Amino acid sequence: MKNTLSYKGFLGSVSYSDEDQVLFGKIEGIYDTIMYEGTSVTEIKEMFKEAVNDYIESCKHFKKPLLKSFKGSFNVRVKPEMHKKAAILAIMKGISLNQLVQNAIEKELEAA
Repeated sequence: MKNTLSYKGFLGSVSYSDEDQVLFGKIEGIYDTIMYEGTSVTEIKEMFKEAVNDYIESCKHFKKPLLKSFKGSFNVRVKPEMHKKAAILAIMKGISLNQLVQNAIEKELEAA
């Protein structure tokens, strides 16, 4: 799995910059761009938690939602040949292409 941090229901990414010699990341799944960085694993974890706490306070102050809302629909881009094969498989199974994709996502989530 990708390098991530979790705190108070928030997910944060972690990447490394060789040029700057720092770990850095951002809070994922929010409407704003909130970045943090540190020079060690301990520091990046602390900075992530501080960023989350600050973000929560800011959202309370400005009466903004904490997390992005998920409506249950999104566009998926695949190669045309994959699209064709998936459509044919869905027809053969007697289900919609949407249901085929949903089933595939459910299997992937169960495996995780």
